[in-house]
Amino acid sequence: MKKAILLLLPALLIISCNNKENIPDVSGIKVNLRFQRFDKEFFAIDSNNVLPGMDQLNIKYPVLNKIFLQNILGLDSASMLPGVKRYLSFNRPIYDSAAAVFKNTDALEKDFNKAFQFVKYYFPDYKVPGIVTIVGPLDALAKLGNELTPDFLGPDFLGISLQFYLGKKFSLYNDPFFIDNIAPRFRSRRFSKEYIVPDAMKLIVDDLFQDKSAGKSLIDQMIEKGKQWWLLDKFLPETPDSLKTGYTQQQLDWCNQNEGMIWSTIVGSGDLNSINPVTIQAYIGEGPFTQGFSQEYSPGNLGQWIGRQIIRKFVEKNPGMKIADVMSADPLKIIETAKYKPK
Repeated sequence: MKKAILLLLPALLIISCNNKENIPDVSGIKVNLRFQRFDKEFFAIDSNNVLPGMDQLNIKYPVLNKIFLQNILGLDSASMLPGVKRYLSFNRPIYDSAAAVFKNTDALEKDFNKAFQFVKYYFPDYKVPGIVTIVGPLDALAKLGNELTPDFLGPDFLGISLQFYLGKKFSLYNDPFFIDNIAPRFRSRRFSKEYIVPDAMKLIVDDLFQDKSAGKSLIDQMIEKGKQWWLLDKFLPETPDSLKTGYTQQQLDWCNQNEGMIWSTIVGSGDLNSINPVTIQAYIGEGPFTQGFSQEYSPGNLGQWIGRQIIRKFVEKNPGMKIADVMSADPLKIIETAKYKPK
């Protein structure tokens, strides 16, 4: 298994409109997306007669079922049957909530199909994975770079953990234990179904161009992670930036209004060439805000937003450059070429 977390200013609205004019027509691209509800089939198992149901799942989902039982539920062969029975009993209320929220997945399937049309437009040879929904434990967040993610990428499928998309008002997300030990409020406010496709497509971006910047300097990591958000924009050109970045609208407005100050502050700190993990985490780690900036208005992971701004400036000065070449460009070359000096 591979690694398995709309601005109102007139000038910005103009930019948004101009960007939409450049969106390619992908309506004729065939994707043949496969969408399966593993969660429904798993919770349809008779808890008093687990084995037949598990045998059927093993036949239909040989890889996913093994991943779900071993990696997500933490069961081995000895504990499998009682563990599944116990899980079906204890987690039935969560599944029932997911079944109600996702009673109809037509819109979700349409959104995924559109996103993969853009992927195929830019990368025709990319093999589109099937989409499989699960309902796993509420502590089963995975790690993708500097983010926690509810989703995971298997050999030929993209797993979507519906238990993390039940709406920010879902009672268990607001339980003190959940907030303190699993996902604080700044994270769980994004546990809504409109974040599913942006979250999942971040895995596709990383599958195409894996972020290998860990251990490098802050500016290298900002650039590499900025590339990933820039490519995400290509795959989701009509999706609000708040869903792709995970920032609130207020945070996005603050970033755009204070871009010059943000950059000058980071440069002035002398941290750009730092390889100190604590320093790097302060700029590109998830959090309610970024240290050194407004606790009320700044988002966490501000470094990735700046990184994407630098990539945009670089691409602006290299308009004919292929996407693969942008993604593989050396960070030093990008900085030198972009001449990024926001006001």
